[in-house]
Amino acid sequence: MRKQFAMAFAASAMAGASFAQHPAPPSPAFAAPNLTPQGVAAMAANCAMCHGQRGYAVAGSSMPSLGGQAAAGFVEQMTAFREGRREGSVMPQIAKGFTDAEIAAMGAYFAQQRQRP
Repeated sequence: MRKQFAMAFAASAMAGASFAQHPAPPSPAFAAPNLTPQGVAAMAANCAMCHGQRGYAVAGSSMPSLGGQAAAGFVEQMTAFREGRREGSVMPQIAKGFTDAEIAAMGAYFAQQRQRP
């Protein structure tokens, strides 16, 4: 019985050593960002909870409106949040989730928005 245990232990140790020598699997490949008009509108819709529909904050709100803002200004602010050059409560974490292309696309989206009467 002791011999069987020793053989089983040796076999499992060799299997473990063999497994440990294999390289780590590659990181998963994620889908490219959806930069279609619908994809950008969907990304921008996530901003509505704080910044209002189409980026227009509710009158009297302390939240800045994004709608109608120059695209370059939006890109500058989001990049500053993402890189830690601008402080915020949740915006630094949110901005880290967007690529340069996504930020630029949302900037263009908000720049085109006009407030409805």
